[in-house]
Amino acid sequence: MDKLINTHKENPLGTKPVNKLLIQFAVPSMVAMLVSALYNIVDQFFIGRYVGELGNAATNIAFPLTTSCTAIALLCGIGGASAFNLAMGAGRKDEAGHYIGNAITTMVGAGVLLCIVVQLYLTPMLRFFGSPEEVLPFAEIYTGITALGFPLLIIGTGGGHLMRADGSPRMTMICNITGAVINTILDYLFVGVFGWKMAGAAWATVIGQFVAAMLVFNYFTRFKTVKLSMKHLMLRSRVIGKVLSLGTAPCTNQLAMMVVQIVLNNSLKYYGGMSSFGESIPIACVGIISKVCMVFFSFVIGISQGLQPIVSFNYGAENYGRVKKAYKLAMGASFVISMIAFVMFQVFPRQIIMLFGEGSEEYYQFAVRYFRVYMFFICLTFIQPITSNFFTAIGKPIKGVFLSLTRQIIFLIPLILILPRFMGLDGILYAGPIADFAAISTAAAMAVLEFRRKEYKNA
Repeated sequence: MDKLINTHKENPLGTKPVNKLLIQFAVPSMVAMLVSALYNIVDQFFIGRYVGELGNAATNIAFPLTTSCTAIALLCGIGGASAFNLAMGAGRKDEAGHYIGNAITTMVGAGVLLCIVVQLYLTPMLRFFGSPEEVLPFAEIYTGITALGFPLLIIGTGGGHLMRADGSPRMTMICNITGAVINTILDYLFVGVFGWKMAGAAWATVIGQFVAAMLVFNYFTRFKTVKLSMKHLMLRSRVIGKVLSLGTAPCTNQLAMMVVQIVLNNSLKYYGGMSSFGESIPIACVGIISKVCMVFFSFVIGISQGLQPIVSFNYGAENYGRVKKAYKLAMGASFVISMIAFVMFQVFPRQIIMLFGEGSEEYYQFAVRYFRVYMFFICLTFIQPITSNFFTAIGKPIKGVFLSLTRQIIFLIPLILILPRFMGLDGILYAGPIADFAAISTAAAMAVLEFRRKEYKNA
């Protein structure tokens, strides 16, 4: 008991004002997520200007694989961080180190395995992802090179969560910013100056990821809260099981996004080919808009990730009042950001799409409609990811997994498959806001029920 009390006194997660903690952890997390999103945005910017619509479409075809890397990173990164903070909050410091070490080992192994699989089955994968034949050569060049960086991307992204759990959110931000700045400079040189086109953008991305990953590995050698050693890296079934269970919700959310991307690309190809837009224009537009939306979601997910260590520690320490206050603050901040995104997407869609190169009038028409219709409920979509990660952070991964599946799998995919049969390409556009509304309502209801529990009322 004395050890537990001392842990609470030593750890500011249990004593520092919640609003200051959320700023301390969320701002670096937002910057890190924003920088991560800029990896794709920067490639899209230079490819759009120096390659054109087919290059934009190619990056969208390759995007499910980037999403799969993020899924693995969140599975091990958030899972390891949540298990680590829960153990530290309960005073089990020795056990906490094994969660970090096992998460690192799993991320590296999974990244190498994914890289090998992609290299072996590259062309069939890209066709399965919905690539039109005219886009396929561009996608093969870009994906074949960026796949080499998958282990680096995973450790760079997932390692950031482990550093944040160790109380170093700024270091997470530094690692990501360094990689992104290098990527941007090399994109300009390789694509804009040397004219290497798709290959140049791909190599710029891999080199930036390499530098970021090396900084993360260097941090692990001087982990603050626990001194990591080889024994922590050795996989243990109980330990890795705990990590994976707590990381399942955010991972499932990313995997659901990947499945949606594949279904969406194939649907856009099929129904776009039956419309005046053709096969490639809808895929190219949606690829750009998806990456623009990643910039917005970087703020929301950053807030959610900043919330994780605060909620995990205080829930483990039974400080339920602080848990509830942190959740409310995160929701309020996300609402303000979401309203800004809503106004921009409704008022300036054409101006946003024009940043990524020139296109035909049909290209702009589809992009504007997609922004205004498909993204209509962007002002409230933050409720679902924050609530999903909240349940994971307090050790209730089943609820978190369910919520992560609601928007993408349970609602959106059936709508994408059904509505276009009656409405054509418009059916895909209207599937977005309908799925968003259903997922938002479900998450809000589950949050209300959670906070009606007596632990929160008595806090």
